[in-house]
Amino acid sequence: MKILIIGDGKVGYSLAENLSKEDNDVTIIDKNAEALKKAEENLDVMCIKGNGISVNTLLEAGVDDTDLLIAVTASDELNMVCCLTGKKLGAARTIARIRDHEYASELALLKERIGLDMVINPEQAAADEIARIFRYPSAISVDSFSRRKVDMVEVKITSDTPAVGLKLKDLPSKVAGSILICAVVRNDEVFIPNGDFRIENDDILCIIGKPSNVYGFYKYLGKCTQKIKNVMMVGGGRIAYYLANLLKEMDIRVKVIESDRERCEELSELLPDTLIIHGDGTEEDLLKSENIGEMGGFIAITGRDEDNLMSSLLAKQYGVQTVVTKITRMNYSSILKTLHLDNIVSPKHITADIILRYVRSLKNARGSKIESLHRIINGQAEIVEFIANDSTSYLNIPLKDIKFARDTLIAVIVRKNEIIIPHGNDVIKKDDRVIIVTKNKAVLDLNQLASTGGLQNELQNSLKNIGHTPVV
Repeated sequence: MKILIIGDGKVGYSLAENLSKEDNDVTIIDKNAEALKKAEENLDVMCIKGNGISVNTLLEAGVDDTDLLIAVTASDELNMVCCLTGKKLGAARTIARIRDHEYASELALLKERIGLDMVINPEQAAADEIARIFRYPSAISVDSFSRRKVDMVEVKITSDTPAVGLKLKDLPSKVAGSILICAVVRNDEVFIPNGDFRIENDDILCIIGKPSNVYGFYKYLGKCTQKIKNVMMVGGGRIAYYLANLLKEMDIRVKVIESDRERCEELSELLPDTLIIHGDGTEEDLLKSENIGEMGGFIAITGRDEDNLMSSLLAKQYGVQTVVTKITRMNYSSILKTLHLDNIVSPKHITADIILRYVRSLKNARGSKIESLHRIINGQAEIVEFIANDSTSYLNIPLKDIKFARDTLIAVIVRKNEIIIPHGNDVIKKDDRVIIVTKNKAVLDLNQLASTGGLQNELQNSLKNIGHTPVV
């Protein structure tokens, strides 16, 4: 696909990096020569210095035969104008980053009048991600699929976990029979496990299934602690606004610490039921005076990674149950491992994942539609949700009779309101939502997963993975 990205900030660069890796023809427009130089030196993309709303610049970039224009500058209004201009000049589809909450009630009208095919709000998406984490307080990450009918939770195994030393097939069927352990991380290596895989201390398990069943297994692992009632946030930006509203719906009381007095006054008006405190959230004395040790959750979401790391470490020191840290520059990943900060949220990566899913769906419009895509285990694997249709080549064929690609697992089939953890005799039917786990990061279609022909996979026949047939 020919893709034009306007804006070479953190999100624009991340998008260009990911989209160019998937054989898309990517062009970036930005007025900042230094930002373009970095992209030009490190990425396989074309860079054009100029204004994204300039007709001449857009025509130079080939907007008239562009498949997708993505506007991710720092200005919502500029993004909308870029998309409107690009559409008039021939761009087939447009995506705008619109972050201001004041536009939220007008998005439907904006999309219709401006011709936007998609609107992305990184802060809203990050707030949604953090809210999901608080449903499973000690989880590393939580993702939802099939309109929240299926949850996927990453959890770290500790020495006191009852599952340590057990093979997957030997886990108690009462709690494990209706979920699937779809991936395991051990010493930075990712495994798609079968029933003989033995759980060890420090493993990270990826558990997927119906939310109530996942919660039951999570409880068996001893990870369900007392419900969180109070949360402290450091940073009063857009994420804080969206997140405070979401946590209120979960009956969680929120306290926000913000260093900018003017922003504190704004938040006091926007969030009348939330306690807003003016101060520096990295100061230990302030955190102690606000009873940080009594908080069930702590969320560091300022605009500075260093402040977020510092305040998160203080929260951990004071025994806060669930700590969430926003990180913009993921080149800190090696440091984060040593700090044991488990819940890391990156708005730019969340945004890139959402747009990448959309691009994959466009590239494969005639095949099985990609409904959602989530990267797991620090991007080492992906969970992709497809909708099977008439083009799916192995409809109504038992899974045991299909030879699947290596390191690929059909984890869940959602059939209307039924959640199926599939066995070898289960089949995929038209309109099923099929959730797969794969280490192959360029899966665009269900048909890429397998070829039919009566070849039986030995692991599929074994039925050892908690009553499920893993496809590896």
